[in-house]
Formats: sequence, structure tokens, C-alpha cells
Amino acid sequence: MTLPPSLPTPHADGTSPAMWAVLREALAQHQGWLPFDQFMHLALYAPGAGYYSQAHAARRRIGHRPEGGSDFVTAPELSPWFAKALARAVREALERTGTRRLIEFGAGQGTLAAQLLAELGDAVEHYDIVEVSGGMRSLQREALLAWGPKVQWLNAWPDAADGVVVANELFDAMPVKLLQRTAGVWQERGVGWDAEGQALVWVDQPTDLRPPCDIPGPQDHLCEIHPQAEAFVRSLAERWQRGAAFFIDYGFPEAEYYLPQRHMGTVMCHRAHRSDALPLQDVGEKDITAHVNLSGLALCAQDAGLQVLGYTSQAHFLINCGLLDGLSQAPVAEQALALKLVHEHEMGELFKVLAVGVGEPWEPMGFVQHDRSHRL
Repeated sequence: MTLPPSLPTPHADGTSPAMWAVLREALAQHQGWLPFDQFMHLALYAPGAGYYSQAHAARRRIGHRPEGGSDFVTAPELSPWFAKALARAVREALERTGTRRLIEFGAGQGTLAAQLLAELGDAVEHYDIVEVSGGMRSLQREALLAWGPKVQWLNAWPDAADGVVVANELFDAMPVKLLQRTAGVWQERGVGWDAEGQALVWVDQPTDLRPPCDIPGPQDHLCEIHPQAEAFVRSLAERWQRGAAFFIDYGFPEAEYYLPQRHMGTVMCHRAHRSDALPLQDVGEKDITAHVNLSGLALCAQDAGLQVLGYTSQAHFLINCGLLDGLSQAPVAEQALALKLVHEHEMGELFKVLAVGVGEPWEPMGFVQHDRSHRL
């Protein structure tokens, strides 16, 4: 591999000097080649340089329009009706599992936490947040001041935990490994320097890693595997004693995730409400995500002793949880935003909900109709 003799200057694409320094050091330590999951972790979370870790990362990256400086919008920011429906499912889970603790992973700007706390009231005694971004923690603290000590931030899992877990768009931001099949041979795709040592390029290396299923056809094929997301589920299972978890994210079951026609992979970047598939440009200045293999998460949960309680689209889950109840009385503009949560061409079908739990299985209200667990 070619190592840069000196620190590359900032490129026109906007990668900062701080991020170049991080990448230069990391590539030097790894003989000029970084697996994509390590590159993605640095691009998002490198202290002082990553997308979620820069000094200005506390600006509101999540919002409706780029004019406000945001890069993308999530369901809680789009409409409070998302939290209204989810709160019904959470309340049921708290009662069914005999817990009063709610744990949110990756709480964004604190919007969903504030909405759930308002909806659930005394049903929640403790609201714990696990957040790796210092900038996001700052925004969360501002948003949740009114709830005082009821809200706590955890730096690590307790040895034994109980409670209801909520994670909205958590797994799509977890680093993934990239596998590239070229001329029938699988290799792991990573990042290195070009011949001049001044630009990042894709570099493939031999690997024993494989996708979890065969992908038919002779065509070259790029795809992701998700060891970090699966490790998260196993870690949860090791410590969890009572409760249920609702994972809401965009993704597919395995049979759809590894279709031959999805040969370009699912890694996408988001900036100013525009998407691109160029993670080696503007490093640290835009979000990097990948769709989730939801079958893999469900199988990990089962292997670790958890129960799969349900799986369906976000649309069916929210409607089952009463999203439409009373919506007709809301202002027309509010109705329009809420319906984006369930419309098939908006968030309704792209996003899925997977629920898992500890102990005896039960059927949460969000899956009473159109449960798709058999498709995982």
C-alpha cells in the first residue's frame, strides 16, 4: 500500500484537516488499509472530527429543511403522532413486563424522549439514554431539562438490566463491513490511499468473510454484513432480565437484502436533505448509513435466548397502535405530515419494526394485524 509522505491538504470536497489527520494516522497504523467498518466509525465518531463528534456537531442535524442547517429528518421530528402511537405500545410493554424503566439508544436530539415522557407520565419512573455522541447529548440535555433526574445518561450497560428498550434509526448508523464479489471471488472492501497518497480510494483484500446466504448469479456484487449490530443484540441479551425492545429502522429481511439486483449495496450518505453513495468524499461532513439485515438481528436475538415478539412495516405497526385515532381532528398540515409516517412511498414501507423480549412470548398491539415474522 502507498502511504502518504505528509498530511494531505483539505480537498475541494470539504473533508476537514482534522479528519485528514485522523485518517492518516489510522491508515498508517493499519499498513495503509482500513476495513470499511473502521473507516465508517471514524467518519461518524472520531473525537473532534467525526460527523457526530465535531465541535459544531451540536447544531441541529435533524430537521425538516436544509435551510435550517439540517441534513435529514427522522419520524419523531417529522410528526409528534409517531410518539403518540409508539407510546401506546411502550405503555403496554411496561405493564406486561412489570417494569417502569425506559431505555433509549441513540436518542438523536431528544425529541422522541421528550414526546414519550409527556405521553407516558408516571408510567415511566426512569428514562435512561445511551448516546455515544457528545454533541447529541448536549441537545438531549436541553430538550429534557423539564424531567430533571428522571432522565439519566449511561456510559455503559449495567451488569443486570430490565426495562423497555426503544431504538429508532440506531442500527443504520452502526458501522458495517463491505464484501465485494468480483469474478466469483469474495474480498473485503476497505479504504486506502491513491498512488500519490493524496486521495482516498477503494481497496479490496482477500477475506474468509461471506454473506449469510448464497447470492445467485455470476455478476459482481457488493453487499454489507452487520457484525456490530449483531454484537449489540447479543450484549443486550447478556444483561437483560425483564422487558421488551422495539427496534425501528430501514432494512429488509435477509431474502430481500441479498437479492441479486441489489448488487451495489445499500450504503448511503445524507447531507442537506440530499443523498449520495460517495462515502469517501466530504468525510466527517455527512452522515453515512446502511440498510439493516433484520433477519440477522432476529436470529441473533433468538440464539441469545430472546423471543421475537413481532415484525412488520412501520405503517402497520403505527396503525395497529392507533396512529389514526383522532388524527382527523388535527389541522390539515399536521395530518399531512403524520400520514407520511405510513404512506408506502414515504416512511411506511421502507421502515420496519422488530420487537424482541425476555421470557415468555406475548403479542404486542403493534403486530396484531399484518405480522410478518414468518418472512424473517
